[in-house]
Amino acid sequence: MTDVDVAVVGAGVAGLTTAYRLGRSGREARVFEAADVVGGRMTTLREDGYLIDTCAEQMAERGYEATWRLLAELGVDDAAAPRIGRGIAMWRGRARSGVAQPRGLLTGAGLSLRARLDAARVIRGSFDTERPEASRLGEATVAEFAAPHHPDLLDYLLQPVVSGFFGWDPARSAAAPLLALLTAVGPPPTWRAYRDGMDTLARALAAKTDVSTGFRVDQVVDDGSPARILSGTREITARAVVLAVPAPVAARLRPRHGSDFLDACSFTPVVKAHLLLDRPLGGPDYALVVPTAENGTVSTVIFDHLKHPGRAPEGRGLVTLMAHPAVVPDLLDASDEDVASRLAGAAEPLVPGLNAATHRSIVRRVRHAAPEATPRALALRASFEAGLGRGVVDYAGDWVFLSPCSEAAVRSGIRAARRLATRPAEERAR
Repeated sequence: MTDVDVAVVGAGVAGLTTAYRLGRSGREARVFEAADVVGGRMTTLREDGYLIDTCAEQMAERGYEATWRLLAELGVDDAAAPRIGRGIAMWRGRARSGVAQPRGLLTGAGLSLRARLDAARVIRGSFDTERPEASRLGEATVAEFAAPHHPDLLDYLLQPVVSGFFGWDPARSAAAPLLALLTAVGPPPTWRAYRDGMDTLARALAAKTDVSTGFRVDQVVDDGSPARILSGTREITARAVVLAVPAPVAARLRPRHGSDFLDACSFTPVVKAHLLLDRPLGGPDYALVVPTAENGTVSTVIFDHLKHPGRAPEGRGLVTLMAHPAVVPDLLDASDEDVASRLAGAAEPLVPGLNAATHRSIVRRVRHAAPEATPRALALRASFEAGLGRGVVDYAGDWVFLSPCSEAAVRSGIRAARRLATRPAEERAR
């Protein structure tokens, strides 16, 4: 006799999508989440009238087909995620608008003319977000891919984007997944943000699933059927388990997983300082990416009150500072005061008046923020996905596609649910 039919570990978007779709197919699923809230890397903190997105910052209207279908299924309409309507600027002595937009090829957006021409050429062609390893780019890193072109292409476009949004190192991270994602989502002004916080989708899914928050899973044992979930002195049995947590966490929970891909699928950490302002600053762009050559401490500045006016009380502002990957290891264990002081001090030349306007800071650390698409992980990805669904334990997460976006998490959850739902009845009953 088992305690649950399907145990889903992790109440991020991937895990919640898995459980929701399993329920729709007639199977019973229970989600176990260590945190006290749902959302995983799409959580939102609500403090004094501010909506603070702790990890994921935006979504797209293009390239997110599975997400939009799921939202419609849940009764969440387009108005819940309005267009940001603003662009991204690149810092090169000053903020230069038009990053990743057609007009940026004319205005420069921080790039020299030669680099703009190179950028226009290299983004041509088709890239598959679900099969990035099939790209013509092979396993080339971002730095290797950019090497034949003008140095500005790497220094004032690719490096700031990969480091500023994903925490990647261009010398370590593969180019194919990056270009697949960038070409799929369209220009930044068409991107969207959930009106009531980036946890909107997670909360809508959780309302229709069985979720146990504050439940830490220590280990999953599958030495026979059923599987056993260990949490302290407690043990729960399940016919099937879906590990919907970052790959390094999944590898730790199931030590004898036997997957080279899981061992190779690393994640990058992110450290953010959210600055609550007594007045709005910035404009006209909602985000500013900062090349290593220009700063080295802050990689991205996000003007959350420009992303959506509801992120801050009327007449106030909210700015998020993302630490440069090079300083993140030092900041992970630093005090909140030190993190906020260091990032705000480095950001002051980028946003004059920032320190004077700040009346409170909130620091967030996400140790597993984005799957890092290294060449080794890319080479192993397809065989890992092909082997899913053959055992008691399955997996879901954006890392299954090596694509750091919520759309990949949704798609992986849908596929994990489909694999479990189509298993023969006699196999389920074991």
